[in-house]
Amino acid sequence: MRRRWKIIDTNPEAVAHLTDLLQRQHKKKVDEIIVRLLVQRGIQSPEDAHRFFYPSLDQLHDPFSMADMDKAIMRLLEAKAQQQNLMVLGDYDVDGTTAVAMVYRFLKDQGFRCTFYIPNRYTEGYGVSRKAIEYAQRNQVRLIITLDCGIKSHKLIAEAAQAGIDFIVCDHHLPDATLPPACAILDPKRRDCPYPYKELSGCGIGFKLISALAKKLGRPYEVVNEFLDLVAVSIAADIVPVTGENRVLAHFGLRKINRQPNPGLAALIQVSGLTKEITFNDLVFILGPRINAAGRMSDATHAVNLLLAEAPNLEEQAVQLNIFNEERRKHDTEITQQALSMLLEDPAENARKTTVVYDPHWHKGVVGIVASRLQDHFFRPTIVITESNGLLCGSARSVPGFDLYEALHACRDLLVEYGGHTFAAGLKLMPDKLEAFKRRFEEVVAATITEEQLIPELLISAEIHFAHLTSTFSRRLKFFAPHGPDNLRPVFITTGVSDTGYSRIVKDNHLKVVLRKDAVTVSGIGYDMAHHLSRIQDGKPFDVCFVVQENEHNGEKRVEIKIKDLS
Repeated sequence: MRRRWKIIDTNPEAVAHLTDLLQRQHKKKVDEIIVRLLVQRGIQSPEDAHRFFYPSLDQLHDPFSMADMDKAIMRLLEAKAQQQNLMVLGDYDVDGTTAVAMVYRFLKDQGFRCTFYIPNRYTEGYGVSRKAIEYAQRNQVRLIITLDCGIKSHKLIAEAAQAGIDFIVCDHHLPDATLPPACAILDPKRRDCPYPYKELSGCGIGFKLISALAKKLGRPYEVVNEFLDLVAVSIAADIVPVTGENRVLAHFGLRKINRQPNPGLAALIQVSGLTKEITFNDLVFILGPRINAAGRMSDATHAVNLLLAEAPNLEEQAVQLNIFNEERRKHDTEITQQALSMLLEDPAENARKTTVVYDPHWHKGVVGIVASRLQDHFFRPTIVITESNGLLCGSARSVPGFDLYEALHACRDLLVEYGGHTFAAGLKLMPDKLEAFKRRFEEVVAATITEEQLIPELLISAEIHFAHLTSTFSRRLKFFAPHGPDNLRPVFITTGVSDTGYSRIVKDNHLKVVLRKDAVTVSGIGYDMAHHLSRIQDGKPFDVCFVVQENEHNGEKRVEIKIKDLS
């Protein structure tokens, strides 16, 4: 699929101004490409640059600046003083399970009487369920803390209040205009919340809750910071912006994972075959999916139990998550192939602005992953639907710049339930509404999406010469990590390059290149780009987009490029 190349528009005056300030401060020449990358991230002063390059836990905001935090802590202290039973309830994904493990462990360590509960994806669905409240009643629970859910659970929270059960809601999803009747609601996206950073993960909000509680109890912050590794995993897996406070939490969470990880994470790292330093990408693509697989294939309680375990030998539990992940992969591959066949065989698909595909037998636990794969293939708003307990259940994914949640909101009269955010959402509908929903969703998207939004865009940070790709430059780029939404790994472009004659295909479908411009050569790799070999060997100059990486061979590190696209 072709992609639009777009060099990020960067104010040259801002780059020149920051370059001058940095050179005055350091009394030496500063790399303007590095400064350009800083300006693209909103950095305007040497002080901002220093805070960005050298994160500190002092940069975290006061948890008590979050709306209702004082109410939440007062209610928790009341529960402790009266020895009331608490229940920590979270979503079945990575964000929810890491949050539950963290908050439950902290409360237990501080002498609270508590249990935890993770709703079953298949029998209860997302968020607060009636079954969860019944469980709480049977166990004489007086206070429920929700994590990564609850902001939409108006009816059930009201019913629980009638039964004498209070709620502290910790959520990061967009609230309705009216908030649920909880005794405290911690959500920076509340209109009345003054908290300065709005993009915390659900686990991140749980972290602010225990930080505030530790402060009120007079506990040292070390007892809270031991959970930073779980927060980092949640940030990576939930694909929240890696900016501001999230970036600080991710930075120190990664440091803890590589020095003294949670015992359950350590076991999972071992059975995953990770032997080198753990990176943010490892959290996204290796550890996160394994934690998620428990809730997709079985019961997310398996993941929480692993993250809570303290025994030295946890291999058996970690292996079980690996098995769930292999099962998830099998279903994911099979369903993706089936869905692609259905769509490619339908001649009407080419004219549509949306993808909506349904099969009653598809595994509910992987429809979200399949939706992401189909979105990658067709690059348009996508919904994959299956059947569960008499309802049709769908998972939706969007393209950058298009608000999926608003599109579903426009179809709300056809839906039993829906929720999520701009890029990802879930929905339920009655079987007899499917065709009407498909038509309405197509009409809404077609009326509002632009043609540009239907073409994938490759954002380029700067044009650069191969001579700039030194080990010093590569080291400086590492200061921009960890990378994620709103802090993507810098992509560069070099124009008018040529093949040296040494480029070739390796491992069937990868392109190993040796490129030259102005007598400077650079080696690199283009994964799944073997089809470009004839283009680069035709003798004509071409342009190449890439990220910078280091390749170590025989103990020697060499700067190389990883190709993103070429023309």
